[in-house]
Amino acid sequence: MKILVGISRFIVGVLFIISGLIKLNDPVGFSFKLKDYFAPEVLDLQFLVPFALLIAIFVVIFEVLVGIALLLGYLRRFTLWSLLLMIVFFTFLTFYSAYFNKVTDCGCFGDAIKLTPWESFTKDVVLLFFILILFFGKKYIQPFFTREIRSILIFASFIGCLAITYYVLLHLPIIDFRPYKVGANISEGMSVPEDAPGPLYDYHWTFNINGEEKTITTNGDYPQVDGELINTETEMIQEGYTPPIHDFSIERDGEDFTTQFLEEEKLVVIVAYSLGNTEKEGFVPIKKITDDAIAKGYRVIGLSASSQEMTGLLVERYNLDFKFYFCDETTLKTIVRSNPGILELNRGTIKQKLHWGDAHKFKLP
Repeated sequence: MKILVGISRFIVGVLFIISGLIKLNDPVGFSFKLKDYFAPEVLDLQFLVPFALLIAIFVVIFEVLVGIALLLGYLRRFTLWSLLLMIVFFTFLTFYSAYFNKVTDCGCFGDAIKLTPWESFTKDVVLLFFILILFFGKKYIQPFFTREIRSILIFASFIGCLAITYYVLLHLPIIDFRPYKVGANISEGMSVPEDAPGPLYDYHWTFNINGEEKTITTNGDYPQVDGELINTETEMIQEGYTPPIHDFSIERDGEDFTTQFLEEEKLVVIVAYSLGNTEKEGFVPIKKITDDAIAKGYRVIGLSASSQEMTGLLVERYNLDFKFYFCDETTLKTIVRSNPGILELNRGTIKQKLHWGDAHKFKLP
């Protein structure tokens, strides 16, 4: 039992720390995931939507700290109860998402490791098993170092988490795990290889054979059956290849400009996914860098999911010398976590990506 507790302690502690740090790298992205859970069609907790970012920051920092506390043997009873309550809640949430197909990605490991709902549920069940071992074998969890050193390490970890949070909120994630990271080519990200596997289906054929209904399942071939076909149903048993980028488009007035702009050699893109909660002060430095870009021969466009009326008013208010085009809001949130954000593209390849607060670092030759 002592060995089993030691193994469980290491696995649970390390996984909680890794999971927390990955989400701490991108708390804004985790807050978007929480908003999915708060939606009316999921948990219907809309009153929590305005606090999603604060909740996201609290959860991920707490996740890191309980993982460290477990490894150190700090506040054993509090740590074990925290782990148990958290994993029971997460297990319920992932089961709910998987069974009712509500949220297709739990965001457990952010954008670094994508898990299907059932994979997330399985992961939580395994963690629950290890945490129960710890809970019932807590007498074998011996602390490391003195109490004072453990307290100092926990406090230092807390300060470190706050520092990371402060940095990524004022800039962008330290590590970009998304398909729109600097150096990625959007056109290539949308392409499907010739040898990519397609979706697999089961075909359920229902026949009337001598007055009795009989269903035969094939992979597509028509069954060799002497009877009258009544009905055919298809069931996807395996999804085909999905490119990393599959929802990117640039439109205006019903016209698609995606290909045109992805072929531009000198393109600057200002992303403001929603003007309803965009940080308006960001358009002051953006005005300066976009004017400079235009003077240097760059094409400048804006991308937003807001209406043309709203983007038109914004352009007029800040005297911006470029037009906004429509793009899906979720896509824009994925591209850059800043609202507004700044990108430089060369034939679809992202050369620079910055938070509006770092506009002074945006350099064009």
